Formats: sequence, structure tokens, C-alpha cells
Amino acid sequence: MNAGARIVPVILSGGAGTRLWPLSTPERPKQFHALTGTETMLRMTAARVADRMRFAPPIVVASAANADAIDAQLDDIGALILEPVGRNTAPAIALAALRARTDELLLVMPSDHVIADPGAFQAAIDRAAAAAAQGWLMTFGIAPDRPETGYGYIKRGAALGDGAFAVERFVEKPDSATAAAYLAAGGHDWNGGIFLFRAADLLAGLEAHAPDILAATRQALAAGQNDGRRITPDPALFAAVRAQSIDHALMEKHDRVGVAPVAMGWSDLGSWDALYALGGKDAGGNAASGPARLIDTSGTFVHSTGPRIVTVGVSDLIVVATGDTVLILPRGESQRVREAAASTEL
Repeated sequence: MNAGARIVPVILSGGAGTRLWPLSTPERPKQFHALTGTETMLRMTAARVADRMRFAPPIVVASAANADAIDAQLDDIGALILEPVGRNTAPAIALAALRARTDELLLVMPSDHVIADPGAFQAAIDRAAAAAAQGWLMTFGIAPDRPETGYGYIKRGAALGDGAFAVERFVEKPDSATAAAYLAAGGHDWNGGIFLFRAADLLAGLEAHAPDILAATRQALAAGQNDGRRITPDPALFAAVRAQSIDHALMEKHDRVGVAPVAMGWSDLGSWDALYALGGKDAGGNAASGPARLIDTSGTFVHSTGPRIVTVGVSDLIVVATGDTVLILPRGESQRVREAAASTEL
């Protein structure tokens, strides 16, 4: 990477967001909603890399079905890569790396995460960039504040420099006792799915550890459409690419993977419970968004995009109303939303 060259953000916007159903749907996933403020999650993500002295216009990798929605929300894009079908994060990131120059640093970010302390994120980018410039594939380790069982963990190894470490190992989602032990021991961070590396190093890593994914993605890209801004891989060829996450395809196998730990008020908004945890609460521990009146109610989350919700004498519920669907379930059980979203009776 040339001295002073700008980092190229890569915004991944291909998820369906079913964990926040019924508000989030494949047609309009959660990144297109304003869930924690007045701006959508997508626009908030782009705003973190809006300094054009430091960052180039982003490469956005998104579902082809959401192309017009992306254009409506973002007007400063370097390239919009449209996936005809989702093939997980390894092919998506490969598409971006193949579009970029080989010497460019790529900052890969999901489009639907919350970062409450952007200054801490920017400082972590600096730490990670120093190691990435030396050929390390860097990930950002989120400082854990509770024994969370819903995230994978990263165990830090040897120091690489100022605030960066080699990854000793990746750990799958642990049980509660193991998560508590990680928190007590220190040196373990949540795997937030944010990365920084040189395009050439990412491509070399895929060539070594997932050559079929790289070759098939390259073939689909070469046979696709490209008008200079919108890029669409060949649908049939891209559908044949093996679907795998970048963690499993590369990061867990490569011998030069590093981590930059950071405490930045991060959440992946992976459930209605996570959104409840982020929101302001009234004296009864309730959080409400949209038209609602909560009477003799405690510990309850209400979100409505239309009908007025009134609760009386209840506690610890999640109530979501949007369009013609109302979802009600106990707080703490929001991981079961996928069951409701997949139900053929709805």
C-alpha cells in the first residue's frame, strides 16, 4: 500500500435480517431501517467511513434485489457489487477484493451493526492497519462485557505491536460456563465480523485455503455485467460458488491472522432482545418505539410501525407490530423469531 493511500471500505449488505422479523424481511432487511436513531443502519455504517481524506468511496456488496434501495440511501459509492444469490461472506469479500487494486487495504464491515463510540473504532482501525500493511489478515475483537454465548470468541496470542495481537485460536459459540471463564481470564474477545487486510493478502489466503471459492467467484465476476459502477456476477456461475463464511474458509486456517481488540459500544443487533438492551428505559424498565401506551407494565419492549400498542398488567414481553403482522413472545426468547418467520401458517 502506498504511503498515504486511502483505506477502501467494503460494506456487506447481503443479509436477510430474519432475526428482526417481522420488521426486517428479505425484501427490506434491517440495514434499511432506522432502529437506533433517525438514520438507517446502512447510512450509519457509511457515515463511519465518510472522511474522504482517510477512506475511499466504499465498495458495497449487496443482494441484487436491494440495488435500488442502496442507491436511494447512498450517493457516494465506488462500486456496487450485486449478488444474484447469497453465498455467505467468503465469496462476497472475494468479489470486493477482485474489484479493488491488489495493494489497497480493505476495511470489511457488515452494514447493520451499532458502534456507539466511533472514535474508538477509528483508533482500532489505525492499530489494525499497521499490522495489515505487514501482511496480516486483521479482525476486530470486541471487548466482552458479559459471558455471552451467542458470539464466537477470539483468543489473543503474541503481541504484534501497539494494540494488535496474533490470533491464537478462534472459538465457536461457548456454553455459559465457558463464556464466564473466558470473561474472567481475559485475553478473549468477541468475533464481530469486521476485518482489515490488503486485497492481495486476502486473495492469496483464499488461493491457499479455499481455491475453489476464489476460482469460481473470479469466473462468475469475469462473465458478469459491469457498467463501471454496478457490477453483477453471472447468475448461474455465482450460484455454483460454494457458500462459506470467511471465518471458516480462511481466517480459522491461515497462519497470519491478527486481532485488534476494541471497546466501542458494539452490537450486531442480532435479536429483539439486543435492541431492547440498547434502548432507553422508563421507570418500569420498558422500551417503546412507535405509538404505544404501557399500563402497569414492566420489562417490556414494544416496537410498532403502525398500530397503537397498549399493554396492561404484563411483564417481560416483546411486542412488534408492522404491516399486517404482530409478534408477541417472552423477552429472552427472541432467538425463536426465526421459527415464526419460517412458519408456513403465517
